[in-house]
Amino acid sequence: MTGQAGLPTIAGGQITRREVLKRGLMGAAGLTLLPVVVAACQSGTPTPTPSSATTPVPTPMPNDFLARKLSGSLAVGTNYRDAADLGVKAVAKAFTAATGIVPEMFDLDLASGMGFEPNNYLAYEPNDVFPWFSGFRMRFFADRKLVAPIDDVWALVSDNFAAGFARSVTGNDGKVYGIPVDFYPWCMFYRPSVWAAKGYAVPTTWTELIALCQKMQKDGLTPIAFSDKDGWPAMGTFDILNLRLNGYDFHLGLMTGQEKWTDPRVTSVFKKWAELVPFYTHGYAGLTWQQACDTLAHKTTGMYFLGLFIAGEVATVDTFPSPDMSVQLAVNPTRVTDLDFFTFPFMGNEFDSEKALDAPVDIWMMPAKSPTLTADLDNARAFLEFWARGSTQLLMYGADSGYIPTASDVDMSQLDVLSRKAVSIVGQAQRIAQFMDRDTRPDFAGANAMQSFLLRFLGAPGQDLAALQKTIQAFWDALPEYKG
Repeated sequence: MTGQAGLPTIAGGQITRREVLKRGLMGAAGLTLLPVVVAACQSGTPTPTPSSATTPVPTPMPNDFLARKLSGSLAVGTNYRDAADLGVKAVAKAFTAATGIVPEMFDLDLASGMGFEPNNYLAYEPNDVFPWFSGFRMRFFADRKLVAPIDDVWALVSDNFAAGFARSVTGNDGKVYGIPVDFYPWCMFYRPSVWAAKGYAVPTTWTELIALCQKMQKDGLTPIAFSDKDGWPAMGTFDILNLRLNGYDFHLGLMTGQEKWTDPRVTSVFKKWAELVPFYTHGYAGLTWQQACDTLAHKTTGMYFLGLFIAGEVATVDTFPSPDMSVQLAVNPTRVTDLDFFTFPFMGNEFDSEKALDAPVDIWMMPAKSPTLTADLDNARAFLEFWARGSTQLLMYGADSGYIPTASDVDMSQLDVLSRKAVSIVGQAQRIAQFMDRDTRPDFAGANAMQSFLLRFLGAPGQDLAALQKTIQAFWDALPEYKG
């Protein structure tokens, strides 16, 4: 939930990477509620808004904690902004209507005066519940006993989540530490009108993908939009190739140091990736993800592997200065109706059945050292159980369509077209990775580490891979003990 250097500044404010990735905001489009506008253009059914939120209709699951006679207080830590903040407040209001408990909301960014520092927050006087990331970021705090297991709540609601989501909230000790509440998938995006005109078909295998790229080149299209000026986009391609070639368990083992970067299986990933590089956008190392996305929007590239937040950028037209010199955006909703996606092709091996993909999941957790948790424990459990409902998650989605619900009982008619497809695809995934910078320690995923190493590979795919892999492993080995 911290920002990252090098992100665009819009009208005097900086857009954090969390905002870009979570809200579906797009680069210069860190403005107002564009994702909601886009969503409204994709579906004939309006999504709910916080202003019209009512108590969600209970779903058919046991309501053990919610059914109790609750009293007392509940301290809720949040650091959402803008539309997402309205969504959390709508959830809190609905929780009050359902239970009589009025959550006291604490802005975690403002509390310290220096931005949210989760390690310090959890170690001293945290609130009763707070939102966080799944993956390594969750398991690290669970291993340090800074967050409490919630197996009692999970026993009530687990049937409302697909297998991939269940694994995403399970710690190294086998206990559950969070309620998954939203996600977004990484997939291959394309413009159906372009594909229909050219007679292209969605590839399901690697061989079909390469053949399609070759056909696109002959047709005068750049096959794959790609960029890496931001550093992080390349990590998504490494992730999916490693998942497809070597499976989820090896991928997570590599991210956490249980496997070595010198392993021949890593070599196979780089070699396979080298086959794609000739089909990438020219000058990709100097392009932001938004600039690469614009090539897809303008139909000069054939497809783009990125997160679902791409939809907002595709919908935008060229920026232009307003009288006060702030950046403005025009929106062309018809572009989004001409946007579709598919999962990255499979390799025809034993890992195909995992249907794994990157789909970062956000969760709500219960800090173990909350000074009020003993008194508020049932209220905290009830709040987490409340978040497990699709109707609750729709309140968040209605405020900001970048927060796609995870609950199986969500009313799909309330989701826009792309969100419905995302729910379907991720629901079939047996393994969900959280993206490299959530699945490994942050100091290994950063600009001076993996981002730099991947850019080095992309600059010369035919280089001595063994030497590169030794460099990566040596960097990992030299890292100090990670303390958060």
